[in-house]
Amino acid sequence: MNGAQRPVILAVTGASGQVYALQALKYLLQSEAIVELVLSKGAYAVWREEMGVKIPAVAAQEGFWRSQVGVPAAGKLLCHHWNDIGAGMASGSYRTQGMLVMPCSMGTVAKLAGGLSGDLLERTADVHLKEGRRLVLVPRETPFSLIHLRNLTTLAEAGARIVPAIPAWYHQPQSILDLVDFVVARALDQLDMDCVPLRRWL
Repeated sequence: MNGAQRPVILAVTGASGQVYALQALKYLLQSEAIVELVLSKGAYAVWREEMGVKIPAVAAQEGFWRSQVGVPAAGKLLCHHWNDIGAGMASGSYRTQGMLVMPCSMGTVAKLAGGLSGDLLERTADVHLKEGRRLVLVPRETPFSLIHLRNLTTLAEAGARIVPAIPAWYHQPQSILDLVDFVVARALDQLDMDCVPLRRWL
């Protein structure tokens, strides 16, 4: 990695589907990316329910996340508290490769569509929109209400890329993780990052 490499922001909200974030983090670190990780306040509770593990305080998170994904040394990982709105990535002058919100709750979608930014995750996403930088949202909800669809449309019109957590089967998945990895790969495609071992359509 050279000094000019820009970080990828990986943001995790309290939507169901925390495993998507875990797999994205694994592949990003394996590819030697610089990853700045931020979880919303709600993500901590959902992670505990879905994954059966309590996330530690931010000061101990790098080791925790590396053990969770099985990548002890590759890449660079910086962890942020959800309320640290003074972090660099909350500033428009902080350059990034892009931001991936995975999974993205409908509550977060609504706040972003309304221009609200009450925590670091929302502020950073708002910055990416206003600066015209890559913002990829992976909503994990079904069915979508008309309000959800209108909010997603507003964000798409503002420049966000919407990648719903909808897997495909043409890559002949053999496990649940194969289905997860398809969504992760398609989301990272929006950042021009091809780091997931996926059988592509030929």
